[in-house]
Amino acid sequence: KPLNGPNARFEVGACANWLRATAATELPGRTLLDGDDGNAEMYYRPLGVVGAIGPWNWPMMITVWQIAPALRMGNTTVVKPSEYTPLSVLALAAVINSALPEDVLTVVAGEGDLGAHLSSHPDIDKLMFTGSTRTGQAIIKSSADTVKRLTLELGGNDAGIVLPDVDPKAIAQDLFWGAFINTGQTCAALKRLYVHTDVYDAVCTELAAVAEAMPMGRGLDEDNVLGPLQNKAQYDIVANLVERARESGATMLVGGNPDADAPGHFYPTTLVSNIDNDNALVTEEQFGPALPIVRYETVDEAIELANGLDVGLGASVWSSDRDAARKIAARIQAGTVWINSHGGVHPMVPFGGIKMSGYGLEFGVDGLKSVSAPQVING
Repeated sequence: KPLNGPNARFEVGACANWLRATAATELPGRTLLDGDDGNAEMYYRPLGVVGAIGPWNWPMMITVWQIAPALRMGNTTVVKPSEYTPLSVLALAAVINSALPEDVLTVVAGEGDLGAHLSSHPDIDKLMFTGSTRTGQAIIKSSADTVKRLTLELGGNDAGIVLPDVDPKAIAQDLFWGAFINTGQTCAALKRLYVHTDVYDAVCTELAAVAEAMPMGRGLDEDNVLGPLQNKAQYDIVANLVERARESGATMLVGGNPDADAPGHFYPTTLVSNIDNDNALVTEEQFGPALPIVRYETVDEAIELANGLDVGLGASVWSSDRDAARKIAARIQAGTVWINSHGGVHPMVPFGGIKMSGYGLEFGVDGLKSVSAPQVING
């Protein structure tokens, strides 16, 4: 990750801020009945051992998202980082462990099959996983024998709907970062953009101007705000999807011309217009710096297109009329729908997906509940 922009320093700062916010969040017991009908109180107890399997895109930040509530509720934790990014998580754990009792937080690094051992282990009471839908399905199966509690934040292919009343220039910067934060390697990034025909050309023009002005390169160069793809496999996925879009007749507004001989997995920032909704770049999660921009005619059509896939992590609606945007948001099948932004999260606001994007909530009080055992004392 580049040091500058919403990248490396941003991730480290987010870890510290999230730990502080979670530590300050309380989940007290509450009285359910107190009177002639009886007395009942609800409490939330530690579960025991919480396992956390993290991804490679935001390895430290997402690890903190997983372990902070678990520790806050009195659990011990076992972390399995992605085999692509173990060192940053090991360094993070060393810092946190300097303030924790021994063996409260343990990191076990290894290949992908290590996750299967965690998900089937009888001594792990809860598992938190962020990653692909396919791996999430495997975790569900392997954890079934122990009836393990699960929080699964799985793949997304977030849609954004731009209404015809927008000011294209005013929203272009936020549209860009909604899609291209961490070079597009973010679960809840904007991955397919639906723009009304009345403003389609103007939005494309303004978004292209922003994209062309964003420097990509070596992370230690403070001028760069976009970096490489994390691994060759992901680079190949993005390159293949963009090439298939090109072959279908779509227009490369910006990018789409990687230098195969250049060092590193740098794929240029790419905007693709005049693309059909059934193109693979739209229907498959690219998880990289390539954004398809699809034209639509009516709001009902846009909602149908946005809801047309089997995922539902996040979505966004862009409009100068907030009330109108909120009415449309209520019709979109996604765990979170942002208005005039995309992808922002807050430690006190619950976050989770629907459909094939997983289940369970993280963050805030709901996140604490997800890593605790509810107990009612009745009488």
